Amino acid sequence: MTDAPLWIPSALEAATGGRLIGEPRAIRGASIDTRSLEPGDLFFAIRGEARDGHDFVQAALDKGAGAAVVAASRADDCAGAGPVLAVPEGGEDPVLDAMRRLGLAARARSRAAIVAVTGSVGKTGTKEALRHVLSAQGATHASVASYNNHWGVPLTLARMPEAAQFGVFEIGMNHGAEILPLTAMVRPDVALITTVEPVHIEHFRSLSAIADAKGEIFSGLKPGGVAVINRDNANFERLLAHAQASKAGRVITFGEHAAADVRANRILTRPDVSVVDASVMGIPVTYQLGTPGRHVAMNSLGVLACIHALGADLARAALSLAGLKPPVGRGERTALRIGGGEAFLIDESYNANPASIRAAFATLAGVETGPKGRRIAVLGDMKELGAAGEAHHRELAEAVAANGIDLVFTAGPLMAHLFEALPVAVRGTAAPKAAELTDAVLATLRPGDAVMVKGSNSMRMGQIVEAVKARYAVAPDPREASLNAVR
Repeated sequence: MTDAPLWIPSALEAATGGRLIGEPRAIRGASIDTRSLEPGDLFFAIRGEARDGHDFVQAALDKGAGAAVVAASRADDCAGAGPVLAVPEGGEDPVLDAMRRLGLAARARSRAAIVAVTGSVGKTGTKEALRHVLSAQGATHASVASYNNHWGVPLTLARMPEAAQFGVFEIGMNHGAEILPLTAMVRPDVALITTVEPVHIEHFRSLSAIADAKGEIFSGLKPGGVAVINRDNANFERLLAHAQASKAGRVITFGEHAAADVRANRILTRPDVSVVDASVMGIPVTYQLGTPGRHVAMNSLGVLACIHALGADLARAALSLAGLKPPVGRGERTALRIGGGEAFLIDESYNANPASIRAAFATLAGVETGPKGRRIAVLGDMKELGAAGEAHHRELAEAVAANGIDLVFTAGPLMAHLFEALPVAVRGTAAPKAAELTDAVLATLRPGDAVMVKGSNSMRMGQIVEAVKARYAVAPDPREASLNAVR
């Protein structure tokens, strides 16, 4: 964007109510984790569930942090390490409160057009798609990874450069009323709900209650803002009611429904891409998606709805979607070399719920296998499904059959219920943990196979992905990399 510092000392003190001790270095970013901290970052010593950030102030400053934000009561202990911003005591965590205040200051000074995204499934991928298409049209700031909670949203705000033209924020929740304070901070011009599904259902009495929690995002809309809603979702009317009760000046719908404002007339899914023939507010648009999968194509309609709402270039956005690549753990594809032949890995290991697993099955079904190749699913438990967890896992057996999945490996006690519901010929191996499944998966793969790995974060299915890559991934040709650099 520019070489200007993200924050100057006087603005830091004014926004946080803190007092600088020592001369800070130029502040060019913000961080709460010394492992990913970059020189010039403002380090917030917030208290986590297991560790206190004040214990890492020395490490942060040694690594080049511009300054460390600390509680006033700890300032004397930390001042010897380097420049610190001592913030007033009060609340459960004064440093987190200071980060929130800095985030609010960033929002107040920004002239960027802001989009906020939530949904049971697809919010991170949709956020990344918006980042991708908007970056081609102006300086764009967006949430990193899935920084969508009570610390991720204010941290993302605090990192937003004053010169940003667009901002894209992901907002998540596990319980009701969690989105309310976050959307109030972001104050989006456009708010999008991808879909409502039984995710985190153990914390809610019904799917309608989840819809109500997602609908909270519209409460933060700026007056006259735009609410974007999935017209195909069973809870559409409930979400519409939330939008109409907000300050939204307009509602735009997307989906395959005949009444959708942004409508897919036809979706062609291919192994590596999808082609969408759509109508955007009556304007015919045909575009290609660099990320395959019907669910991705559906969310791309929401992306174009946001582009229209922002008044950005719709044709340019549609062209940009061809270069969209899946985020890590959310559909990334890797070519494998096994026994002189080729195979294929789909990394969906970031998280899982019933809707996203079914979508991953559909994507796997569309992958072309080689001669004698099989479609293999490696699945870990889906968490936070409450009392219905066993049933949700067992019911996946129908989707396995419908999508022609040839072999299934499972990790975890809940996925064991799926394993037992499968025909014997489809059963690979079941294990209590992902680590105990790795060797069996590696030994099973053969030329022509397509393997997909998915599970909730806590199941650590990513270690299976890394093991498969380490043994079988095709190394990029350095000559091709050189040619790409020249191009």
